[in-house]
Amino acid sequence: MNVTEVSEPIVEELSRIFRAHYRLTYRTAYAVTGSTADAEDIVQTIFLRLIRREFPPDLKRNPAAYLYRAAVNMSLNTIRGRKRQILSGLPEIPETQQDRWVADSAEEIHRQLYEAVAQLTPESAHILILRYVHDFSDAEIAKMLGTSRGTIAVNLYRSRARLKKLMRGDKP
Repeated sequence: MNVTEVSEPIVEELSRIFRAHYRLTYRTAYAVTGSTADAEDIVQTIFLRLIRREFPPDLKRNPAAYLYRAAVNMSLNTIRGRKRQILSGLPEIPETQQDRWVADSAEEIHRQLYEAVAQLTPESAHILILRYVHDFSDAEIAKMLGTSRGTIAVNLYRSRARLKKLMRGDKP
C-alpha cells in the first residue's frame, strides 16, 4: 500500500494512537539505545511501517503493548547493528583529551549496559525495561504480557543475574 493511498480513517486512528503512545514508545527506545536520535528514528520507523501496512490485530487490541514491544525490538536491533559496525572494522574516532576519562568511563558503562541488554532474550529485555524504565509493578507487567506475576518475578531475577554477568564480562 502506498502512503498516498492510506484512507482517512486509518490516518486518523494512527494519529490518535501516535498522540496517546508517543511518549511510551520514545522513552522505551531511548532507554534501550541511550540516544535521542536513535529513539526518534525508531519511533518514526515504527509509525511509518504501520502506515504502509494494515493494522496488526495486536495493535488494535492493545496499542501500548504492541508499540512497546516494537520499540524494544527495533532498539535492540539498532544496538546489535551498531555493534556489528564496530566489529566490522569501521574506524573509531581517536581520543583527543586525557581529561575526558571520567565522562568517557560513564559513557562506556552505559554502552556496556545497552550492549548487555541487547544480549538478553527479547522477552527478558521487555520485562527489565517495563520494570526499571517505566516503573511497572510485577503484577502490571504480568497483566500486560498475559502471564503470571510469579513468572515475571522469576524472569526479573534471572535477567538481573545474567545482566550482572554480562556487565562483568563473564561467559554466559
